[in-house]
Amino acid sequence: MQFSVYQQSHIGGRKVNQDRMGYSFTRDALLLVLADGMGGHARGELAATIALQTISMMFRMQARPYVKKPERFLEEALQQAHWDIVAYAATHKLPEAPRTTIVACLVQHNCAMWAHVGDSRLYWVRRNQVLARTRDHSHIEYLIEKGRADPSERNTHPDRNKLYNCLGASSEPKVELSRQASLEPGDVLMLCSDGLWTMLPETEIVHRLSTATVVQAVPDMVQMAAAIGGARADNTTALAIAWQGADAPGGAGMDNVISTQALPEDEVSSTITAGQPVPSATDAFDEDEIEKAIAEIREAIEKSSQLLK
Repeated sequence: MQFSVYQQSHIGGRKVNQDRMGYSFTRDALLLVLADGMGGHARGELAATIALQTISMMFRMQARPYVKKPERFLEEALQQAHWDIVAYAATHKLPEAPRTTIVACLVQHNCAMWAHVGDSRLYWVRRNQVLARTRDHSHIEYLIEKGRADPSERNTHPDRNKLYNCLGASSEPKVELSRQASLEPGDVLMLCSDGLWTMLPETEIVHRLSTATVVQAVPDMVQMAAAIGGARADNTTALAIAWQGADAPGGAGMDNVISTQALPEDEVSSTITAGQPVPSATDAFDEDEIEKAIAEIREAIEKSSQLLK
């Protein structure tokens, strides 16, 4: 596989950045994940961190060197992330479980499939056109679907931030899966939090992704969205890849290009590392507790994986 990749996050006008993003890859599979911890509930950044850790660890265990059942993997990984958040809250006697939205994308064999819960989005762009975009699990999308609101109200409606689906809630999340998408060289996949898409019109997002490399487009859009939001700006995060192909030759001259062809079959490379990102110094949970939580999650996943064999 060959792809160029770039990710960036901006804290905006908030005291804590509750967004988390990262990617993992083997020789034949690539996983992209972005989570937006929900600020209306305590410790959203903890929920987002746990979600990334869970999904990344399940990818490490199943991508050998690719995931055999991608649809099942995505659904089970997001569900497992939910239960790990709930279990952590119960173990540590939190008054309520922290919550997060999530979007994850698996790319292998020139095809992509993604899943999401909440309003963190994925855009699939080809030649200045959006081929697909995730549908937010929000009240405004429900109203649009029922014909009680106009699509033009998506970014302005007072109910645009009211979600009915997330990880960590008392009810089990409903994971929405995409169909398999056949990628072509030059296609762009971008995952982003609502801090970006609520500030930038879709036409601007598509224009940026179509006329610049992801290395240029991602930081430009993140900075632009934060600037428009000003002192009240939300956390703003984006992770994007430009696909070059499963067997693309060369790669010279492309920004931040990654080629996986030389990776050993059992090796996994990842920007999602244990214990990262560490919560802020004002958080009641210190680094040791986060590490302990991640170790507990890893042990639980390994046990469940052995039962499935």
